[in-house]
Amino acid sequence: MRKDETLEQINNKGTQKAMTKEEALQLLTEIEREINGIIIGQEQMVRNLLIGLFTEIPYSFKKDAGSNGHRGGCAHIILEGVPGVAKTLAVVAISNVIQAKFQRIQLAPDLLPADIVGTRVYDPVTGIFRVEHGPVFTNILLADEINRATPKTQSALLEAMQERQVTLGENTFKLDDPFWVLATQNPVEQEGVYILPEAQLDRFSMMLKVGYPKHEDELKMLRIDIGGIGLKPLVQPSAVIEIRRLIRQTYIDERLREYIVRVGRATRNPAEFGINSIKDAITVGISPRAYHHLMALSKTVGFFHGRSYVMPSDVKEVGVQALQHRIIRSVQAEAAKLSSDKIVTEILEKVPIP
Repeated sequence: MRKDETLEQINNKGTQKAMTKEEALQLLTEIEREINGIIIGQEQMVRNLLIGLFTEIPYSFKKDAGSNGHRGGCAHIILEGVPGVAKTLAVVAISNVIQAKFQRIQLAPDLLPADIVGTRVYDPVTGIFRVEHGPVFTNILLADEINRATPKTQSALLEAMQERQVTLGENTFKLDDPFWVLATQNPVEQEGVYILPEAQLDRFSMMLKVGYPKHEDELKMLRIDIGGIGLKPLVQPSAVIEIRRLIRQTYIDERLREYIVRVGRATRNPAEFGINSIKDAITVGISPRAYHHLMALSKTVGFFHGRSYVMPSDVKEVGVQALQHRIIRSVQAEAAKLSSDKIVTEILEKVPIP
């Protein structure tokens, strides 16, 4: 890559021939810089969101006509935090920068599954049913305040998130690629919320707990003329697929695969690994699906650090976000106010790397 080569030239070249690792890293750096210019004080949230967007999660063995048989999608993410900490704004900013189709759903108790996936409508003129697609047919779907919807409505996203398809009546419709679900939720301590079922939580690759910015960052926000800020479109959605392909080739050693499995098994039986301090803190540990998600996310973290291989620090960097929402705490842990992220942090520290 030449030093005088512009991002526009790289982006256009990516649509004509395979993008190189160096070009992909330059694009990722520019995307992150552009978003951080408008989302002040939430650099870690922005980085984790981009990790989710560019992580390829395998989801099916089915083959599409004309494809190489490999099916993968983005890593879905839950963002938990109080209102006003830029959760929604960050997602909107990313959709603008990658020029993706974007839909937002405001979840509420009276929302129906058909309001998300669509429905069949009878046409009296033709005498047949036609299909009306819902907002799920997009590149980026933001489900705002997902835990304010009823469990029946929440479950409407299950097939879309796992299979990247929607079944309406006897017809099945494949969703666009990239397809990325981001859900914001209020802390479970608030009133009027429905806790997400375990089956749906397990389909989210990461949970990001978003807190308040630092004092100096909040002061910086007040100095910025929000109305005068604009986001520069940098890539097309097709570039996301191309970068995901490069990241999938990141090497991970067999010993790190063994470490991921050990971490997972330690969530089911901490005492087996000598972690007696939390042996009664977990009722249900993580699923084998979580292994694939954690490994894929670790590859993306390594790629963001400019490497073509995964290090143990990459697994630990994303481990809490990938696992904290997948474990079910015991009554004793809840009474002691032992949070899931602290439990996962201790497991990551205590489980030895092979």
